[in-house]
Amino acid sequence: MREMTSLADSIEEYLKKLLNLSASGFIDIKRKELSSKFSCVPSQVNYVLETRFTLEKGYLVESKRGGKGYVRLRKIKVPPESLLSFILRDIKKGPVDDVKAKGFIQMLYEEKYISLRESRIMEAVISSLHIIEDSSLQHRLNGLLLRNMLFILLK
Repeated sequence: MREMTSLADSIEEYLKKLLNLSASGFIDIKRKELSSKFSCVPSQVNYVLETRFTLEKGYLVESKRGGKGYVRLRKIKVPPESLLSFILRDIKKGPVDDVKAKGFIQMLYEEKYISLRESRIMEAVISSLHIIEDSSLQHRLNGLLLRNMLFILLK
């Protein structure tokens, strides 16, 4: 049996390939069919959708329940001039935990606004804040550091 991480990676990679091949910019999937393809339970598909395809990472997941229900997965295209504003607005709204910060970094990398090297440096900075025990302070610093790194990198 595959590990949850490698299974999640495989499902994520498969869905991203389908999205890249989609002329419409979105794909409709059925959880049950996807779980059957990967020999897993539907909750594992839900896990991937909820953790790997978030708004912070540039995805919109819509769900229609019922017998003919489906999940629509859409890659959001944010124009370069709006991307920084989008991220900064979200940072101002409140705490920036590791997941959100790394999601923004991943989106910047996938949209080719930053290099792989820059994304790894940014993630290392965010990860280094784990030594701070006060999560409120850690989240505030995440936001501050992410904002400052973005101003430098996206000029």
